[in-house]
Amino acid sequence: MRNKLHIKKGDNVIVISGNSRGDKGKVLFVNVEKQKAIVEGVNMVSKHTKPNAENPKGGIIQKEGYIHVSNLMIVDSSGKTTRVGRKTDEKSNKSIRYSKKTGEVIK
Repeated sequence: MRNKLHIKKGDNVIVISGNSRGDKGKVLFVNVEKQKAIVEGVNMVSKHTKPNAENPKGGIIQKEGYIHVSNLMIVDSSGKTTRVGRKTDEKSNKSIRYSKKTGEVIK
C-alpha cells in the first residue's frame, strides 16, 4: 500500500528545516516509497562525472539532491505557507487537496 504525501510534482514549496531552510522552489520529482523529493535549486550537491556526450570535459557539476518531505511546506497562491488537508469531491468522488489556511483547492 502506498501512502499519499502532502506534496506533488509541480507544487511550490518552501524548506522549513535543514541547511536549505527558507529556500523556495518547485518540486521536480517525488519518490513516494522513500518519502523524498527533489526541489528546483534546493540542496545543491556536487557530483563528479566522467566525460560523456552531454559534458565532454567531465568534472564536477552541481545538481539538486533529495530532501525529505517532512522538511517541505506548500506555498499557496497567496504566497504563504499552509498545511494541506484532504476531502472528497462530491461530484467526482475523488480526494482533493485544500489549503488549511484559506480553504482553497490546491491544484
